[in-house]
Amino acid sequence: MGAVSGGKGKGPRPAPSGRPRTGARVAAVQALFQSEQAGENPETVIDQFVRHRLGPNEAEDSFGEGRVPEVDAKLFARIVRTAAARIEQLDVAIAAALAKDWPLEKLDPVLRALLRAAAGELSVPHEPPARVVINEYLDIANGFFVGDEPRFANGVLDALARSLRADEFAAAPRG
Repeated sequence: MGAVSGGKGKGPRPAPSGRPRTGARVAAVQALFQSEQAGENPETVIDQFVRHRLGPNEAEDSFGEGRVPEVDAKLFARIVRTAAARIEQLDVAIAAALAKDWPLEKLDPVLRALLRAAAGELSVPHEPPARVVINEYLDIANGFFVGDEPRFANGVLDALARSLRADEFAAAPRG
């Protein structure tokens, strides 16, 4: 399967140099998208990514070809495995953050994969901090989409973080 790009998006842009954790998150979104769209087992997709799509290659614009040149492979695998293992629970949390008349299935599949990856990270207490997770996935959303999706993702990510990591927001008012 080729590089992931949203229907209304511009396709992924590379993570800034020296940010392998961001690269891991971009790759996790792509892998979750591929797993859902192709009906492939997440472990199979992780293996494919590790062997063929993670790390640099000779192509000048390898990112445009679906490669993620700088990546923390352990974080990538952990995000995909966590999201896949908890998908039903995460989908319930995501659905609760959506408007009542906007079912999860109606979301763009790339946006759905992004929210699942973020929810997977947020379902693990305290590491990294929820605000870091929100900022990272908001940057990724801005890399995939040019429309209203990043703003939409921001609202859903904030609601997810407040739900899944309420203790981190207990003393901080919304603002």
